[in-house]
Amino acid sequence: MLEHAKPDQIVELVLPFLWAALSDGRAPANICVDACLTLRNAYGQLGVRAELLPVTVAIRKENGTGTLYGSLTPTWSGTEWNGHCALVLPDSERFVDPTIEQFSEVRKLGMGPMVGKVTMSTQEGGSLVQPGAQIVMQRGDLVLTYTVAGPEALASIVEHPEAIAHADGHRRTGVNTASLTLAALRAEGVRERAMQAPHQRLRALLQAVGGAPYESDEAQDVRFHLPDESGQEQWLRLDEIPLPPGTPASLPAR
Repeated sequence: MLEHAKPDQIVELVLPFLWAALSDGRAPANICVDACLTLRNAYGQLGVRAELLPVTVAIRKENGTGTLYGSLTPTWSGTEWNGHCALVLPDSERFVDPTIEQFSEVRKLGMGPMVGKVTMSTQEGGSLVQPGAQIVMQRGDLVLTYTVAGPEALASIVEHPEAIAHADGHRRTGVNTASLTLAALRAEGVRERAMQAPHQRLRALLQAVGGAPYESDEAQDVRFHLPDESGQEQWLRLDEIPLPPGTPASLPAR
C-alpha cells in the first residue's frame, strides 16, 4: 500500500491498516467505537476530516445466507455498545470500516480493514451520508451491505459517558497512530507521493519532521527529536511540533 497508493489515497488507506496492525490481539471490548474514535483523531492530526458513521452491516455469503450485525437503534449495556460504526471521509468521499474483521466470516479472508468510495449528499453542516442510505461492497465472495443509522445512533456514541470518559485516551492514541503513519510516509519512495497529497497539514508535518529520529517514551508516547518554539532540541509529540503560520490546525473530534 505504501509502495503503490496514489497521493490522494495514501493517508486514507494506510491509517486503518496501521491501526489494525498495532492493535492486533489487544483491541478493547467496544472495538468499533474505540477504533473509530481513535482513527478520527489520527486522521485529524494529519489534516483529514473524518466523521463517525453508525451503521448496520449485512454480510451475505455466495449461497445467499447471511448475518446482520449492529442496530439502527443501538443501545449500551454497561460499557458494551450493541451497534456497529465506521468512518466517512467527506472530502475524499471514502468509507472506512477499520474493524470489519471482528466478524469471523470476513476475518477468514484476511484482507484487513474495508476502505471504499461512497456517494455523498450535501446537508447543512457538511457532506454526510444520509440516514437510511445503503453502501454495498464486495469482499472476496461476500457481499457487505451497510445501512446508515440516524443522528440518534451517533448521539448514543458521542454523548455517552463511556465515550466522554475516554476522549483523552482516544486522542492520545490517535496522535501516536498518526505519528507512526507520518514516520512511514517519509520513507524513501513514499515521501514524494505523500508530499503530493491534498492535505496541507500533512505536507507541513512531513517538512517539519524531515529525517528526525523518533522513539516511544516511558508513557509509550511517540516523540520526534526536533527544535521547539524557542529553537531548543526536544523530544516532541506530533501535536507539539511547531508548524509554519497558516498551517491548518489539527481537526477536533466532534
